[in-house]
Amino acid sequence: MLTIAFPALAFDTNCYVLAPAAGEECVIVDPGIGVEETLREVLTTHRLRPAAVLLTHGHVDHVWSVTPVCGADTAAYIHADDRYRLVDPLGQSNAGLVAMLEQQFGARATWAEPNNVVEIRDRAHLRLAGLDVEVLHAPGHTEGSVMFLTDGVPDGITDQVDVDRTVVSGDVLFAGSIGRTDLPGGDPEAMVRSLRDVVLPLSDTTLVLPGHYHATTMAHERATNPYLRDLPA
Repeated sequence: MLTIAFPALAFDTNCYVLAPAAGEECVIVDPGIGVEETLREVLTTHRLRPAAVLLTHGHVDHVWSVTPVCGADTAAYIHADDRYRLVDPLGQSNAGLVAMLEQQFGARATWAEPNNVVEIRDRAHLRLAGLDVEVLHAPGHTEGSVMFLTDGVPDGITDQVDVDRTVVSGDVLFAGSIGRTDLPGGDPEAMVRSLRDVVLPLSDTTLVLPGHYHATTMAHERATNPYLRDLPA
C-alpha cells in the first residue's frame, strides 16, 4: 500500500494519503491547516486521484482544508456524532486560536462545508480507492472520534517491523500517549471505554498511524503506553 504522511503547517497534525499503488485512486485522511500545496505535489508526483477524504474527528486542526481538498465532487466521511462540527469548526474554536491562525496565514479565517458529506457509523465497512476500510468508533477525545482500520500496510514497512494491518488512529492513540479529553465534547470515561474495548483488542501486528507525532505499533504501545498499561479493569 502506498502511504504518504506529512505534517500540516500548524499543530503538526498528520495528513495521510493512502492508495493501492502509484497511478491509482487514493483516500486522504485529515487534511489539516495549510496542506493544500504539499498535497497537490504528492498527488502529482504519484499520479493519484482522490476518491474520498476521511476525517478521524471534527477538530479544526484536522478538517481545516477539507472543503478545498474535496472540491466539488469528492465526499468527506465523518462520524455522525461529529457531523455537527463541520457546520462551523471555527466558531467552535477558541477565539485566540482563530486569531493566531489568521495572523499566521495572513487572511481572515472563513469556513464553508464540503458539498458532499457522508456520515459514517461504528463498524461500517468502506470500499474506497481499492482499499477496504473499517470504521472503529472510539469516543473520548470527541463524541465522534474514529479510527480507520485496513489490512494494507505501507510498502516496505514489513522489513522494519512485524505488522500486517494499519490503523489510522486520529487523536485516540498516540505513541506513548492518548488524545486530550478536556476539550468541549471530550469525555474521560468514554476514552477509558474506547481504549479498553476498541484499542486494546487490536492485534500486536497493527501499525498505528496517529494524528500527531510518529508511527508506532500496537505491540509497542501495549507494552509501554501508560494509558493502556494502567487501564482499570
